[in-house]
Amino acid sequence: MRHDDFVGQVQARARLSDRAHAERAIRATLETLGERVPESLADKLAAQLPHEIGENLRRTEVYGGLGTGERFDRDEFIRRVGDRAGTDPRRAVFLARVVLEVTDEATQGSIMDKVRESLTEDLRELALAGSEGSL
Repeated sequence: MRHDDFVGQVQARARLSDRAHAERAIRATLETLGERVPESLADKLAAQLPHEIGENLRRTEVYGGLGTGERFDRDEFIRRVGDRAGTDPRRAVFLARVVLEVTDEATQGSIMDKVRESLTEDLRELALAGSEGSL
């Protein structure tokens, strides 16, 4: 999937007014995911995404001075996404679901399965929820 297609899919599914909001949602979700999963897994996932998007998983700036592979739950994941995206927790859940869904579609093989396996049950549910339905 090309960069513009990825951003466009997020914008359309999340019903965002412009590409800047879609890019902010992508950045917020993937930076947080990059903190949560082991660095080697984040690198493998990033390699399958358009360069500009994959770099969000590889950012060296680390939230609160902590490293990658942090153990935190869905509430903390959503708090971080919301902080980064500048939105409330309910909207952050939806944005994360959309970004993770498009990320899954943009990758090949079992990389997203491995990402989900590295997550706790509550985060795995979020990663599987998709943009439709409830969570």
